[in-house]
Amino acid sequence: MQGIPLSAAGVFVIILVIIAIILVFRAVKQVPQGSEWTVERFGRYTKTLRPGLTLITPFVESIGYKINMKEQVLDVPSQEVISRDNASVRVNGIVFFQVIDSAKSAYEINNLDFAITNLVVTNLRTVLGSMELDEMLSQRDAINARLLEVLDQATNPWGVKITRIEVKDISPPQDLIDAMGRQMKAEREKRANILEAEGMRQAQILAAEGARQAVILKNEADKQAQILAAEGAKEAAFRAAEGLERTAVAEAYSTKVVSEAIAQGNVNAINYFIAQKYIEVLGKIASANNQKVIMMPLEAAGVIGSIAGLSEIAKEAFTNRKG
Repeated sequence: MQGIPLSAAGVFVIILVIIAIILVFRAVKQVPQGSEWTVERFGRYTKTLRPGLTLITPFVESIGYKINMKEQVLDVPSQEVISRDNASVRVNGIVFFQVIDSAKSAYEINNLDFAITNLVVTNLRTVLGSMELDEMLSQRDAINARLLEVLDQATNPWGVKITRIEVKDISPPQDLIDAMGRQMKAEREKRANILEAEGMRQAQILAAEGARQAVILKNEADKQAQILAAEGAKEAAFRAAEGLERTAVAEAYSTKVVSEAIAQGNVNAINYFIAQKYIEVLGKIASANNQKVIMMPLEAAGVIGSIAGLSEIAKEAFTNRKG
């Protein structure tokens, strides 16, 4: 009789222990690092549990969503995009995002990854569709910046921060790639022709400049030669004038001496003048270009002989000048 109550008491104790264990398990929560859990009371959000060990009210509060707070990577599938110049290209990308408000990401949006993927696809088509193909291929940084700004504003109500977005690949059709290759080749040939023409132009300019400098130097040399020639002619004229002056002085002196001799009654002086004139006439006759035979009269010997009187006049003039 006494064994039955003891058995019931033991069962009761066991039940209490089990309930205590259940209460502990339901009340004590350990949130791992990099995560946050939302707490709901009778289905209504009340608070957010941070990483670490914490307590909730058993059977009244429960865990709603377990949110990953670490930065996540989302791959954007490849898709067809038509550019502004009607070029069809395939584009894919990658998105980096991080939840900064766990409550908003849990209760403001359903299926966060799917929503972000579709938002990126839509804005990718909008941004790339407003650009030409050349801009798509050459302005990836500008595309990434525009997408980042638009997506960050759009996901802000969801408690999400878009940290980075990258367009991985932009692939035009093969025929368009071939056409672009031909265009690039033609552009390079054009640049080569322009550079070659510019080189020839510079060479011609340098050659013309060299020729101009040569002409300038030649003209300068000719000018210097003319100056030197003029100076030489001036010097020669000066020398000739000086010679003429000396000759004139000598002639004047000789005339003076002869005149004094004539004044003194010296016959040789008169013979000197006659002989001088006679010799001048003979010189003019002899210098004629035509052939000639000169017939000299017998008196010429006497005239020429009178030249010997010059020495006598000179001696007398020297004697008188010395005395």
